[in-house]
Amino acid sequence: MKFTEFKFGKEIEEGLNMMGFNQATPIQKKAIPVIQKDRDLIACAQTGTGKTAAFVLPILDKLTKINNNSKVNTIIIAPTRELAKQIDMQIEGFSYFTNSSCYPIYGGGTGVEFDNQKKALIKGADIIICTPGRLIAHLDFNYFDTSGVEHFILDEADRMLDMGFYDDIMTIAKRLPKKRQNLLFSATMPPKIRKLANKLLK
Repeated sequence: MKFTEFKFGKEIEEGLNMMGFNQATPIQKKAIPVIQKDRDLIACAQTGTGKTAAFVLPILDKLTKINNNSKVNTIIIAPTRELAKQIDMQIEGFSYFTNSSCYPIYGGGTGVEFDNQKKALIKGADIIICTPGRLIAHLDFNYFDTSGVEHFILDEADRMLDMGFYDDIMTIAKRLPKKRQNLLFSATMPPKIRKLANKLLK
């Protein structure tokens, strides 16, 4: 199945061409149409199967069709700063021909980096990619207006639960609008993932 069959806008198609993407992987074939219909989703896919593109492409395509309202639209939660950086780089590639903005938010670093993260949250980067603990640190200061969040995405959810982030994820979810699209991606599907899915997904 070619990506053109998903009927993405020209901005996304140009990004796909630039990055050499043509054929969709199995997880992309199944997940993208569901996300395009604004439905919640739980997906099981190993690392390296193209799951990042499976959720990034339809979200970016949606962003090209709305006016920027200077609020964060999408939150992607990742278990580690390394994965957050990796997702950020992929988004930058796919969104090259769009006006969409993204910013990675994770722990460590200097006070200057924390201030830059704060600016991205206040000014409203379209997509933020963050680790749970660092996002909660920003939420605790009450300058991040979450009212514009329409998409809440958990990547490598099983790994996050193994690292003890269940309470953090639920804390973040409670601070977001109730009307939103929830997407949960996991490499495995143990009972604790099903429990999380039952709490978050509609």
